[in-house]
Amino acid sequence: MKIRETHIVPNLTEEIRLQEYAANIFESITTRSAVKKAIKKQRILINGEIGQTGDWILEGQKIDLLQSENQQKSFELKLEVVYEDEHIAVINKPAGYPTSGNYFKTIKNALPFNLKSSKETDRLENPQPAHRLDNPTSGILLCAKTNKALIELNRQFQQKEIQKTYIAIVEGNFPDTTQVFENEIEEKSARTSVKLLKKLAFKTTNLSLVEAKPLTGRTHQIRIHLAKNGFPILGEKLYGSPNFNFGKGLFLASIAVGFAHPVDSTEMYFEIDFPKKFKRITENL
Repeated sequence: MKIRETHIVPNLTEEIRLQEYAANIFESITTRSAVKKAIKKQRILINGEIGQTGDWILEGQKIDLLQSENQQKSFELKLEVVYEDEHIAVINKPAGYPTSGNYFKTIKNALPFNLKSSKETDRLENPQPAHRLDNPTSGILLCAKTNKALIELNRQFQQKEIQKTYIAIVEGNFPDTTQVFENEIEEKSARTSVKLLKKLAFKTTNLSLVEAKPLTGRTHQIRIHLAKNGFPILGEKLYGSPNFNFGKGLFLASIAVGFAHPVDSTEMYFEIDFPKKFKRITENL
């Protein structure tokens, strides 16, 4: 196997074992759990010998981290790549595929087929989605190609520093003023800001094209808030099905995202066009 990173142990001021020491010397693995996994897979060598969790580290030792074998099967699904550099990628997720999970046909398994491998030292073995979009939801998905990018994007999501914008077609005559829905989800606070973009009508059914911005990050938050407040999304099956059925899946899409680049903090903003199925219904009605 190829060597990915090499470290020569300098003068040490205290005794330390491999599992604790290795978490601070490699760029591509930075946690004890990741080090433990690498040791278990025999990817860490000390002076050419397979390292063990409890090995004591000594000055002058050569510690190598081996390249892991890529065991992830690539799902050959062509994706629209909106943006890509050595650290991150932004893709347009199609509806009907889970972001990740114990399945083969996931967006996560399709990323190696669509993205270039990073040349950075801390590159991930395979690109990783930095968040999740529901199976029936389409649109912008942020992905990380390096360990540093993944950690920083996760931090930005946790600190609510990433702004995501969704569009949805809902049943009902949505108010002209921006609404902030605050129904608790699984006994946790949740807030979604929703504003009307366009009023639609089909026969005797009032429909509305709305823009939704989740101010918190609960599972199915937009879908739950709209349904609970009398504006179920077309195609909604989990939280109360609308009376009007257009037969084209869930009409919810992530169309814009704003965030700071995880490496140089440059302000990034990406926006995609409305999905075709949205255009079909808005133009037909």
